[in-house]
Amino acid sequence: MGDLAVLSARAIRAVVVAPLQGRKLSTARSIHQAMAVGVEALPIVSLITFFIGVIFALQSAYELRRFGALGLTASAVAVSMTRELGPLMTAIVVIGRSGSAFAAEIGTMKVNEEIDALQTMALDPVPFLVAPKFLAMAIMLPCLTTWGDFMGIVGGSVFGVSSAGFTLSTYFHASLNALVLRDVVTGLIKSIMFGITIAAVGCREGLATGLGAEDVGRSTTTAVVNSIFMVIAVDLVFTLIFYFTAPR
Repeated sequence: MGDLAVLSARAIRAVVVAPLQGRKLSTARSIHQAMAVGVEALPIVSLITFFIGVIFALQSAYELRRFGALGLTASAVAVSMTRELGPLMTAIVVIGRSGSAFAAEIGTMKVNEEIDALQTMALDPVPFLVAPKFLAMAIMLPCLTTWGDFMGIVGGSVFGVSSAGFTLSTYFHASLNALVLRDVVTGLIKSIMFGITIAAVGCREGLATGLGAEDVGRSTTTAVVNSIFMVIAVDLVFTLIFYFTAPR
């Protein structure tokens, strides 16, 4: 936890404070990371959140039908996707795609002594390697989450239209009526924290890699496992905060 906090503080300083002091962040590297983290993840995020929306609509309808409340399926899917399932499933997909890639990339550089070469050239690895990844994660994960929320609602509409008596327009109208701004904002705040957590864990494990090829695989595995654990922990903390600060 201490290593993650120190690394996050140094990366955030390189992103926020250093440019104000005349030390520019590499725009090209940040854009490259944003493309890898965000744009290239759109197909798999779309597919998974769409299926999650269908599955949750089916599971919700199974119970709601018993109470004659099948019309609440759209509301249940919309609220659950924006508040919880959208951010969480998007984060897990990004962990598998990008969190592991961060650890493998930096770990391979560590094994090949490229990190040492950067330090020899008076280049701090954190602003040069880690900060662009932090910036890309903090920006692109909320964007992916927003798209994932939409695809999840679209997935729920497939069941709603085919089996729950909705038309496409009434389903989306019911979904919009069920949502309030707080639902969307809480999900986006979670996604920003998830992005920072994933970047911190992936980069930290990469920098902690030993000097053998086997250590790169071990660091990658550890980065995925620890990222999932940390994301769930962060999710729990923020869910508790939002619950106790919600208007009564």
